[in-house]
Amino acid sequence: MSDDKIRDIFVYGLRNAHAMENQALSIMKPQLERIENYPEVAAKLEQHIREIEGQIQRLEDILGGLAESHSSLKDMALSFTGAMAAMGHSMAGDEILKNSFANFAFENFEIAAYNSLLTIAEQGGYAEATTGLHANLREEQAMAVWLDENLANVTLKFLSLNEAGETAKI
Repeated sequence: MSDDKIRDIFVYGLRNAHAMENQALSIMKPQLERIENYPEVAAKLEQHIREIEGQIQRLEDILGGLAESHSSLKDMALSFTGAMAAMGHSMAGDEILKNSFANFAFENFEIAAYNSLLTIAEQGGYAEATTGLHANLREEQAMAVWLDENLANVTLKFLSLNEAGETAKI
């Protein structure tokens, strides 16, 4: 494959990752605003939102190093779909569980995207981009592990609140 073709694919993937991270923000910020009974989840979401903002900056730095920029149209489109997903869960009686499942799935989607971008970076000789991409990948992996390790506790708390007649949604 030509260097130009690999570069085009890499830039396209970076733009997709930038939009994906904006989508993550549009999914997580509404969850954070609604959390009442799950302070441990709220704290982790706050932390990860700050990480995502750093990830977006890293992606913009990588794109800038290639004399490219992100796609505002992709950012806007994926942010909209993320907001709609968050709104859909807010109507469910088990909102915290649905959000937990969706967050775990989304983190794994992001992990796959960063693994793919790292492969493209290596094939294209974009070594300068791998530091930022590895940092983003590590943060996504850590969030996925946390979500996985805490799902049982969130579920048990949901059941307990529900049994006590308290707000168990979120």
